[in-house]
Amino acid sequence: MNEWLTASVWIGLALAAGLVSVRLGISVALTEIMFGVIGGNFLHLEVVPWVQMLAGFGSVFLTFLAGAEVDPVVLRDKFKESVSIGTASFLFPFAGAFAYAYWVAGWTMDASLIAGIALSTTSVAVVYAVMVETGLNETELGKIILAACFVTDLGTVLALGVFFANFNVWLGVFIGVSAVVLAATPKLTRWFTGRYGNRVSQMEAKYFFFLLFLLGGLALKANSEPVLPAYLIGLAAAGFFMEQKEFLSRLRAIAFAVLTPFYFLKAGLFVSLPAVVSGLLLITILLGVKMVTKFFGVWPLTRAFWFTPRDGMYTTLLMSTGLTFGTISSLFGLSHGIINQSQYTVLVTVVIGSAVVPTLIAQAFFRPQPESEEENGSRTVTRTSAEPLQKIAEGE
Repeated sequence: MNEWLTASVWIGLALAAGLVSVRLGISVALTEIMFGVIGGNFLHLEVVPWVQMLAGFGSVFLTFLAGAEVDPVVLRDKFKESVSIGTASFLFPFAGAFAYAYWVAGWTMDASLIAGIALSTTSVAVVYAVMVETGLNETELGKIILAACFVTDLGTVLALGVFFANFNVWLGVFIGVSAVVLAATPKLTRWFTGRYGNRVSQMEAKYFFFLLFLLGGLALKANSEPVLPAYLIGLAAAGFFMEQKEFLSRLRAIAFAVLTPFYFLKAGLFVSLPAVVSGLLLITILLGVKMVTKFFGVWPLTRAFWFTPRDGMYTTLLMSTGLTFGTISSLFGLSHGIINQSQYTVLVTVVIGSAVVPTLIAQAFFRPQPESEEENGSRTVTRTSAEPLQKIAEGE
């Protein structure tokens, strides 16, 4: 099959997934993952190099956009909520998955650490896609969830570095260049777009592409992952994007039309249905461990911060999702000989399952209703924001 026909199969699957998504009213990210499973198990679709590149950049670009959507004002005002929820979202499943893999499943110490790291993650890509599709990215609740996702995945990356770091000169170069770029990004972005922006050649888009490829390449040289600097660049430019909504919409259109379908379809391709059947018990238990530990870590904090029960459960379920960093951590363990092929299959399947199951439950039963308001005495409460409830509780 030539490259054009191969591309037509990938785009055809993405189109079919989009149509199913519209008909069923569920996230297109989830339907693309499901169609990826079909493509891998029944169409024997393979990941050719150009698809690998597009899918990789899709995850990087989506992570960058997620960072760009974090409102700096909300992040500062809700710093305590974001950091607390994000930290608990990492620590509880990390400890739970490690303990089960080491003491119950009998995995080695290093393999158990990989299991803990892989299952501690929250998928920025899935959460951001759901936020955009539902419009929750414009609400305070959505921004808190996105900020908490960043904290969780930062914990994952730090844990991977602490336990399995390969300290070399490239790590120093990566950290040094990243620090300079991130410090310069807010002012440099405004100067560059003011001088060269609003042209047919879309210079401002190429400017961000260059930064993502540069820091992503240095991250790979340092044995890290390109998605981490992508999120940080997005955060550094978040103030700029708060003023440039139209430009952000153009970047979002590029991502969802061209890049993310390859990323989500490829994620589904890794799921082997025969391996799922043979390891179903362990997969189910580990998925349960991840979701239960996320619940015990996140849900009490949402109540402590005066989220409504519906918003608290929705936040807990979305923080239970996993995809990008989970598959990256699993692949890191496999490529470095820390886990074997069977353990890798189990972990990746659990990660994929965690991208689908909690998201479906959240969207079907706990999705916040931005237009729905309820009377509380003489006060009107908006259910998608924790702040009004907190103010009422404080008597303001």
